[in-house]
Amino acid sequence: MNIRVELGGRSYPIRVVRGSLQEAGTFLSLNRRVLIVTDEGVPEKYAKTVAEKCLRPIIVTVPEGEQSKSFSQLEHLCRVMLEKDFTRTDCVVAVGGGVVGDLAGFAAACFMRGVDFYNIPTTVLSQVDSSIGGKTAVNLAGVKNIVGAFYQPKAVLIDPDTLSTLPPRQVSNGLAEALKMAVTFDADLFEIFERGEAMARLDEIIVRSLQIKADVVRQDEKEAGLRKVLNFGHTVGHGIESAAGLHGLYHGECVGLGMLPMCGETLRPRVLAALQKLNLPTKSPVAPEAILAALSHDKKTAGDKITVVYSAAPGAFEMRTLPLADFRRQIADAL
Repeated sequence: MNIRVELGGRSYPIRVVRGSLQEAGTFLSLNRRVLIVTDEGVPEKYAKTVAEKCLRPIIVTVPEGEQSKSFSQLEHLCRVMLEKDFTRTDCVVAVGGGVVGDLAGFAAACFMRGVDFYNIPTTVLSQVDSSIGGKTAVNLAGVKNIVGAFYQPKAVLIDPDTLSTLPPRQVSNGLAEALKMAVTFDADLFEIFERGEAMARLDEIIVRSLQIKADVVRQDEKEAGLRKVLNFGHTVGHGIESAAGLHGLYHGECVGLGMLPMCGETLRPRVLAALQKLNLPTKSPVAPEAILAALSHDKKTAGDKITVVYSAAPGAFEMRTLPLADFRRQIADAL
């Protein structure tokens, strides 16, 4: 399956085919210096397979986890490119999940004011969502994605076979992002989750999620309007993620929890049941006050109000601006 993100001169293809990692040398332009960025949780064979297709590959493996989305790791990648005499004609390839994609993409955006960037996502979360759209970032002072840039990849290569090494919890974690798009944009896709068929129809879910996001990005590349809907579940989810500390919740698990307060009364039990079918948590370990405190730097907060994405029914959404007191009450009621 080939999908295209239509952005005029910045348009790019997405290829979703099992076994396509072996096509990296033909689908991507790798006949040059290539910085391949991966992390310790990604099987080494994936980065090595890509390296075999490159003229001059340099593999950099960063520590696994959100802590790698940092200025120190960003500097490390840029220093490697500087020391290896990279020019604007060279490129960066991310091989891994959302953390690797965000970090490598931001390094590509920064080095020499921009070198080509390719994304090869190897987790469900990155395959259904974060690998396309051009959001790149690092974290600062515990605030997620607060420093970054919109920087589109030149191409995205998705091989669902790379998901075979993921533990079940990571698969469910990624499917939370697909469920987010189903709730807000696609009632038929939501029914797949309701029926408990997500695991059996994983390839279809990847493609349909990408088609939704590609269409949204086409209409609103830099999140001036429609693209904000893709933040459904993320406002509360980021608050839980920032405050969770030792609770060890994954990003998608937090997003799943974050959807519940933003659902209408009849939709909420249906989303809760879908989360349960995915073995995702349905009760937050973080108190509403701690979630609100973690959101003090959220880009959607203004004074004593916050703007959130709300859904009353599958395939529907609206933007709501709520007083923080009402927002807190919704969190407490749902979580």
